[in-house]
Amino acid sequence: MTKPRVFVTRIIRDAGLTLVRDFCDAEIWQDDLPPSRDVLLEKVRGMDGLLCLLTDRIDAEVLDAAGSQLKVVSNHAVGFDNIVVADATARRIPVGNTPGILTDATADFAFALLMSAARRVNEAERYLRAGKWKTWGPSILLGMDFVGKTLGLVGFGRIGQAVAKRAAGFDLRMIYYDPGAEPAFNATPVNSLDALLHEADFVSLHTPLNDSTRHMVNADFLGKMKRNAILVNTSRGPVVDQDALYQALKSKTIFAAALDVTDPEPLPMNSPLLTLENCIIAPHIASASEKTRDDMARLAANNLIAGLKGERLPHCVNPEVYE
Repeated sequence: MTKPRVFVTRIIRDAGLTLVRDFCDAEIWQDDLPPSRDVLLEKVRGMDGLLCLLTDRIDAEVLDAAGSQLKVVSNHAVGFDNIVVADATARRIPVGNTPGILTDATADFAFALLMSAARRVNEAERYLRAGKWKTWGPSILLGMDFVGKTLGLVGFGRIGQAVAKRAAGFDLRMIYYDPGAEPAFNATPVNSLDALLHEADFVSLHTPLNDSTRHMVNADFLGKMKRNAILVNTSRGPVVDQDALYQALKSKTIFAAALDVTDPEPLPMNSPLLTLENCIIAPHIASASEKTRDDMARLAANNLIAGLKGERLPHCVNPEVYE
């Protein structure tokens, strides 16, 4: 029996890659960097399935280059803003993603970023490594306390709720803005984003990227935050207007920011954000634990294989293709 042909746009963890290789005739991109647009268009030709990463733009051009035999697109990510889902739906191609699996790892990292920014951990390490630590002093690298402060969660889905669960152990008051989301973990809903920004000492972003959230964090948003507030972003880079964030941090409009995601990725080394002591930037590693990445690879593979078999994907972002 001839195996279905698939293209995998990067080497994923063996937990998923073994499943793909066992079931498919798989061509796997070996480079550390994603394939260029031209290479992607060439490699997908004649493929029955595509397993892609968030760095790969999948749209009508790619789907048509693959051909009418393409049965499934599996995204190795929870978010799917790299895929024009409407283009896939128009061609009756199911699109899979990996929700739920990275909730805990991402929430852990969001809280790690918050604590690092509040207590100036990264700045303190640079201070030490630069040889500036000469003696203990009562006013060196003073940070922010947690007890009694208010954490504002913008978005209260799986990850937002998991952050709230962790915050409860730090005696933080918790509020969230997400119309329609039910209260959990003693977090209280507020009726507007402005209300959240007015009350929150710490603001953590957990929204998807779409037309309404792109550059949601702009100069107006930042200007409504408390002057000693901290912004944390583990959602998507383009949710934040980075020029506005730079100005807010440089002018001390807010105390600090901690970002796991940027726009673009990777962030250019000449970005002005990299010149700021009060800005922590990580290379999109919130889900980067061994178990989480194994589980993501396994689910991405299972989505791919289900689609190739003509079965319903375990997690499908456009279920209307089955109607």
